[in-house]
Amino acid sequence: MGKNFKKNKMGNLTYPLRIGYKGWIGTDESGKGDYFGPLVIAGLHMNKDRLEQLSYLNIRDSKKISEGKIFELDFKIRTLCPYSVVVIGPEKYNILYQKMKNLNRILAWGHARVIENILLRLDCDKVVSDKFGDEKFIKNALMEKGKKITLKQMHQGERDFAVAGASILARAEFLRRLTYLSKESGFELPKGSSFLADEVGKKILEKWGKENLVRFVKLHFKNTEKILCASG
Repeated sequence: MGKNFKKNKMGNLTYPLRIGYKGWIGTDESGKGDYFGPLVIAGLHMNKDRLEQLSYLNIRDSKKISEGKIFELDFKIRTLCPYSVVVIGPEKYNILYQKMKNLNRILAWGHARVIENILLRLDCDKVVSDKFGDEKFIKNALMEKGKKITLKQMHQGERDFAVAGASILARAEFLRRLTYLSKESGFELPKGSSFLADEVGKKILEKWGKENLVRFVKLHFKNTEKILCASG
């Protein structure tokens, strides 16, 4: 957990021992393991007052929360906290992946944009994010304001209260966007990248053609090769 963090009242999340009047920013993402839909990165600013206001909501890792509850918590967090959500839709994602050739670099770009967006609205010098790669990825992607922060990346970063809140914002937005894409495609797009994603991918390929897969999927996933091989 680290010497600079302690458990909150819930006993299952952490926050910095020295929050200070500037508070801290937490960032997290959703969609990186999903074949269909966007990659969403979210961040929010937390301080003592907001921590007190939100502590009764049992905020935790979004993967442990039902979809119905996700949207309820998303609304409350957006109401109380300064936040930023960056959505990288499938078409933009595929362009970035072709350019960067690395998911961690795309994540770093998204986390950096979220941090910078929040810093445009308030003064803060601490950021906590879920660890997805070398810390230098985010630091190199930050601009002038962001380069002044102290960044801490944590394994299972959702143990931090602000990161858990950000995971909820990211997940809620991912689910909304996946619903929009489902309506656009004419099929219910599944989460994850299992055989079910392959089956729906085949239907989309048949209806929309190979050139339009880019609108709905992350092309570098192995699912794409399976779908194209199955179609001959």
